[in-house]
Amino acid sequence: MKDVFARLGADFFSTILFIAIYLTTDNVLLATGVAIAGAIAQVIYSRVKGKELGYMTWASLALVIVLGSATLLTHDPRFVLAKPAIGHFAIGVIMLKRGWMLRYMPPIVTQTIPEYVTFAGYAWAALCFVLAAGTIGVAMTGDMKLWTFYVTVVLVGAKIAAFAIQYIAFRVLVGSRLRAAAQRA
Repeated sequence: MKDVFARLGADFFSTILFIAIYLTTDNVLLATGVAIAGAIAQVIYSRVKGKELGYMTWASLALVIVLGSATLLTHDPRFVLAKPAIGHFAIGVIMLKRGWMLRYMPPIVTQTIPEYVTFAGYAWAALCFVLAAGTIGVAMTGDMKLWTFYVTVVLVGAKIAAFAIQYIAFRVLVGSRLRAAAQRA
């Protein structure tokens, strides 16, 4: 579990840095500049340490540089505020692959309720698209406080709620199927 949070922290490092600097200074341009520098430093650090950089790391760096630069050049924060939407949309597209979630489930789940796991994978894709649309809507307002609340509370809270619902549903469904199979035997 600790490793999961470390990876999430690394994946969202520039966004976390942006939010921390913005909340501390109330300066979007400074926060954007620090986020760009932080993303570049993170990649350099990983390369120096010999760590493999995945596609998402490079994609995130490109987005931070392109959207951050657009924000700095235009003095319009909406560019950098849209970055999480692009990530959510891209992940949602990946999640449209049938059965993507099966590899992450324990064998008892994949053997007992594979059709529900596949459905849940599509539900996660839909959630990503809805969250991306919400992020764009909030970013278009240019309201930094609303955006900060949305990305720190709404985005995270929606995923935690979806995970909890999925966990409970899978436990109930697996238990029900195992009980029904035991009664038939």
